[in-house]
Amino acid sequence: MKAPKKSSTIPHDEVRLKHLSDPKRARYAMKLALEEFEQDNDVDMLLDTLRLVAQAQGGLASLARKTDVSRQALHEALSPQGNPRLRTFQNVLGSLGLRMTVKPVRQTSKKATRSAA
Repeated sequence: MKAPKKSSTIPHDEVRLKHLSDPKRARYAMKLALEEFEQDNDVDMLLDTLRLVAQAQGGLASLARKTDVSRQALHEALSPQGNPRLRTFQNVLGSLGLRMTVKPVRQTSKKATRSAA
């Protein structure tokens, strides 16, 4: 009787971490996560993406040194139950070479609004 073949698949998180180790891909992932957050206020998804990007870009220990926030505090802030302060969120983004920006909300054109009436 033959032994069952071992799976050669790579765990999903490992693939995601490898993908996010590229700074351009990490930046794009954060952009998408922030856009998604703007639409549906899914804080868990936003923090999950930030946590994965942080892990892929050197890990929480490295991030803690860059931000002067303890590894434990970062782990708690970026956990699904976390609620990081704005300053912590901004420091984490900054240490990853990213920043938050403000842009105007898209307004529905007056012409389109009148047509619907």
